[in-house]
Amino acid sequence: MSDFKAEFLEFAIGQQVLLFGEFKTKAGRLSPYFFNAGLFNDGLSLKKLGEFYAKAIDASGLAFDGLFGPAYKGIPLVSTLAVAFAAEGRNLPFSYNRKEAKDHGEGGHIVGAPLAGRVLIVDDVISAGTSVRESVELIRAAGATPCGVAIALDRMERGLGQLSAVQEVSRDYGLPVISIVNLDDLAGFLSTRRAARPEWSATLAAIEAYRATYGVRA
Repeated sequence: MSDFKAEFLEFAIGQQVLLFGEFKTKAGRLSPYFFNAGLFNDGLSLKKLGEFYAKAIDASGLAFDGLFGPAYKGIPLVSTLAVAFAAEGRNLPFSYNRKEAKDHGEGGHIVGAPLAGRVLIVDDVISAGTSVRESVELIRAAGATPCGVAIALDRMERGLGQLSAVQEVSRDYGLPVISIVNLDDLAGFLSTRRAARPEWSATLAAIEAYRATYGVRA
């Protein structure tokens, strides 16, 4: 596992963004973990989150010209990522959408830089893929090209069919999906640290059982 992946998991657990226990998902499943990126809710944690996104995207080698964050969670994510890239010496344009078009002032759905060239979509997770679909449509309508999606966590979990939501996005739109971490990373992290945190042995067993029922292969 890359160092930044382990650092991110430690960070997410420390911020109580990643919790262990029993949580009901939208699909009605009882998940042994819960991830809520909305709890990166102060300046320092948001700054660090942007830096982790930048590290994962840099490691992917994906080429892109601009960044797009779907409303609403994608707005702070794309903003902090743009700042993180600027700190690396890479000044990138970014934009995001409104849920409803504005009929005065500058008008329209898009706020920020004009969409142009190859655009990377930035979000927290992919559940049903709805925000990705809407983002792809907005980017293409502006004459730009969606080139990938960056998320914080890939749950590697089946939707209604045999593929995960991430795999469905890749299949349907031909887009690579970059995640800071995925469920394999989380399982590996817990496995290597359970000697120091004995309670994580039960957590790891629960995650492995959940993945055996609902998981997909990378």
